[in-house]
Amino acid sequence: MPSRAGARRRPTALRTLGDLELEASRSVDDAVWGYIQGGAGEEETLRANREAFRRWTIRPRMLSGVRSVDPGTILLGTRVRMPFFVSPTAYQGRIHPDGECGTARAAARAGVLAMFSTLSTDPLEAIAASKPSGARWFQLYLQRDFGASRRLIARAGASGYSAIVVTVDTPVLGPRDRQMRSGLALSAPLPVGSGGDARSPARAPEVRGDRYELPPPADATWDVLDRVREATDLPIVVKGVLTAEDARLAVEHGARAVVVSNHGGRQLDRAPASLDALPEVVAAVGRRTEVYVEGGIRRGSDVIVALALGARGVGVGRPVLWALALGGELGVARYLELLGTEFATCLALAGRRSARELDRAVLGPGPPAR
Repeated sequence: MPSRAGARRRPTALRTLGDLELEASRSVDDAVWGYIQGGAGEEETLRANREAFRRWTIRPRMLSGVRSVDPGTILLGTRVRMPFFVSPTAYQGRIHPDGECGTARAAARAGVLAMFSTLSTDPLEAIAASKPSGARWFQLYLQRDFGASRRLIARAGASGYSAIVVTVDTPVLGPRDRQMRSGLALSAPLPVGSGGDARSPARAPEVRGDRYELPPPADATWDVLDRVREATDLPIVVKGVLTAEDARLAVEHGARAVVVSNHGGRQLDRAPASLDALPEVVAAVGRRTEVYVEGGIRRGSDVIVALALGARGVGVGRPVLWALALGGELGVARYLELLGTEFATCLALAGRRSARELDRAVLGPGPPAR
């Protein structure tokens, strides 16, 4: 049976977070790398996600008496060792044969939450069975037939996932130029481990006369969250919110948490950077629900900034895929170890003993634009 991942060379040990992206780029073929790195259109939003972090500095505090730090937090009632989590990403088995099962084992060993995609290469049941003790949530792409969505929700609940993460920003896939050029398009017949219930959103609208029509579930409204709530007793997390208006609607329809996200810059080009949208969402719903953010997080200092701006948890997406490409399960484990150590170090240098102590007072303005 051929390998699911197209490796270029034997992976090397990860020494620093700064080595990760370059080393990963040497470990997979061009098509897979294009999938990992690509954003929508001209990738303005993809770049904006990183630029948003550069607009902030962290104010270090001296002689603050910090002897130990507690980097843990509680996400929807579950204690985790770190305030960052593994964001859901599709087709991890195309990146490395360890796939989602390897990522699950690494995340469980690190004590961090991991979310797993509807479009996983490994079946959602196999991911759960690979490390039963880990905190894991199931990310749901609403399916054309809500019956298929209901079956996926039921399977996730039966397998021990502890929340349903409904992605709302993909009524249709964004125009991902780099990914299309590289030859790995999500509209292609790639195998989905969770079977016929799990299908990708439509690649593009269909031309019908003078109109562009989107197939279901693009016509869904916020009422679909009520149907999801009727299908499960698990808490519902809404992923893909960038405005106060949508955050309020998510909470009104039963969301226990919202993820501020622009899908890693892969959906609407020129959408705001996730970090820039975070304060607006926190101001709107932060007292009624938990708010998380993903998009552009690379280093422990990025986690500090996001938490100081009001996020309860911070998602990492591409860096996990880089680590998976570089070393499979062991690569992801090493990445999470390095990120956790760096976050704890930055926390101490900022004069804070725990993630709960982070607030706007720790932040200063970034350097002037060049």
